[in-house]
Amino acid sequence: MNCEQCQVLIHALIDGELDAGHAADVEAHVATCPSCAGELEAFRAMRAAMASADLKERAPAHLRARIEAALPSSPRRTTGRVASQMTSWRNFLGGLTVGTALSAAVAAMLVVAVIRNDAAQRIDEEVVSAHVRSLQAGHLTDVQTSDQHTVKPWFNGKLDLAPPVVDLTAQGFTLIGGRLDYVDGEEAASIVYRRRDHVINLFVTRQSGVEHGGAKTETVHGFNVRRWTQNGLDFWAVSDINAGELDEFSQKFRSALEPLSGHS
Repeated sequence: MNCEQCQVLIHALIDGELDAGHAADVEAHVATCPSCAGELEAFRAMRAAMASADLKERAPAHLRARIEAALPSSPRRTTGRVASQMTSWRNFLGGLTVGTALSAAVAAMLVVAVIRNDAAQRIDEEVVSAHVRSLQAGHLTDVQTSDQHTVKPWFNGKLDLAPPVVDLTAQGFTLIGGRLDYVDGEEAASIVYRRRDHVINLFVTRQSGVEHGGAKTETVHGFNVRRWTQNGLDFWAVSDINAGELDEFSQKFRSALEPLSGHS
């Protein structure tokens, strides 16, 4: 294991998401690499500090007392100028209430957007970690063949979905096999392609509730991730090829599925 692979898996190790074999690989590398050992220790220290920190801020007791003292103890009749002032205050407070409600609604929408973005980013990091693990010897494919009619039926009975397998060899992306993997805690299909000396892992799961905001490419830990949703399935294409070539791969794959969409 090299430093780049270790740095991708360090976060999964801290969160307890690695299996025993990969955890042992990371620990073995850290034991011989001062740089990665220092990074792991720093992340652990930061995690411990955040868990023990008291980040809640409470209003002082005297502020509550001042507010309660300023409130009227009983309703009083008001006339003339005082009544006019009270009406103005009521109008102001009414507008403030409406404004507060609108602000709360906007804030809620922002929170939902942040949560969705965080979920999408977390899954992107998961598929990159799975991609890196697959590059280790003996992990890339469970079924190794360039025949799509062999790869596709291999998944039958192993998943609760039928992942589409497309032969893109003529377009420069050679099918080399497939395997079972995991995305967001669920079993997923990984269809493996090669572009020159570069591996492309195409992860496929049933469509989830996580919003991806349309097809887009992100860079995560030095790898490009192209994600999209089509035919009720979520796709993540991961590789170290440049973003333009990965986008080309996704476009050709999506185009090959369009006739299937028309017959569904």
